Amino acid sequence: MSSTEVFLVAMTLIFSVPWLLWRLGRTDYYAPLVVVQILTGILLGPGILGKAFPGYYQAVFTPPVVQSLSGIASWAVMLFIMIAGIELDLRQAWRHRRESVLTACFALGMPLLFGASAAAVLLMQQGWIGPAAYPWQFVLGIGMACAVTALPIMILLMEKLHILRQPLGQRILRYASLDDIAIWGVLAAILMDWQRVGRQLAFLAAFALAGHALRKLMRRLHEQDRWYAALIWLVVCALGADWAGLHFMVGAFLAGAVLEAEWFDQNKLDHLRHHVLLILMPVFFLSTGLRTDWNVGGVAVFLAAALLLAAALAGKLAGVHLAGRLLKWRAGEATIIGWLLQTKALIMIVFANVLLDKQLITNEAFTALLLMAIASTMLTVPMVAPRLAQMRELITRND
Repeated sequence: MSSTEVFLVAMTLIFSVPWLLWRLGRTDYYAPLVVVQILTGILLGPGILGKAFPGYYQAVFTPPVVQSLSGIASWAVMLFIMIAGIELDLRQAWRHRRESVLTACFALGMPLLFGASAAAVLLMQQGWIGPAAYPWQFVLGIGMACAVTALPIMILLMEKLHILRQPLGQRILRYASLDDIAIWGVLAAILMDWQRVGRQLAFLAAFALAGHALRKLMRRLHEQDRWYAALIWLVVCALGADWAGLHFMVGAFLAGAVLEAEWFDQNKLDHLRHHVLLILMPVFFLSTGLRTDWNVGGVAVFLAAALLLAAALAGKLAGVHLAGRLLKWRAGEATIIGWLLQTKALIMIVFANVLLDKQLITNEAFTALLLMAIASTMLTVPMVAPRLAQMRELITRND
């Protein structure tokens, strides 16, 4: 077959297999389609079907096909991260700053501490730290991966639970938004390259000036023109961040963070996020699955994933419960909020991809993080839905 035909075979697998598993298996309660797509990427990758049927893998995922898929995946995740940045609403967080900052700090700090402790355990074994990493980068990177909240996926899950537009949902969005800022700030610190610090400072200075000018321009543009300006801005920021050594995904988040959601029609923004998830992100999930590795042994990878999951869950729930005690929340409230904030999936996978690209973690550590993210997301709705049913009055409470 020609390269085009092989590429289309790969695209057929990407879109058909996860959808059939999701629809026929009726997994939506435990595993939303996005989770099934990630699992399918792992299944179709070199670690499972690639080892069982190497002929299939070599025939379908040829170097030209993998290169094409990687390009689509990069564009998909850039768009998705920019949308996440646009949807940050820091003004609401500022209006409720004591509650928001206190909760966000504990919700991020505790799982970071627990995750860093788990990373220190992994450091004692061979096969987890990347060849370009200092121990502190590995520990901080793994710790932050355990602390990440997947804001876009949490939004989808809260829509499913019918609480997104309710006061409870808006509160949780405030906490997650502040943590999102901190997460990308820590990632930038991890990636700081003292040999390229001049470039990085130049990029940040140019970004600040260009961002200020862009905000003035966007207020004068018609909404239709704002969409084109936003896409051009996205590409320029991603290129500048990658040139500076900060990774293009950091640039994509910064591009969205300086844009205001009110400049765009909310329905169109929701539709764009939905269509990116539908049309482009499955390619990113498949590309992610192609990067998984089990060379240290399947049991070791699963044990590492279990350790990281325990650290992420225990840290997030402990942090939110501590915040709830200080803020005098009612019984059970912190548990619901904690389980929603521990959702991982997309943003953590993006975070882990950056760590892998920069050789701060190995493919085996990446695989363990990926499994942890999947398990975390699958636990969210089953743990939250029954508790919400028992505390319906919490959903509409404003304080």
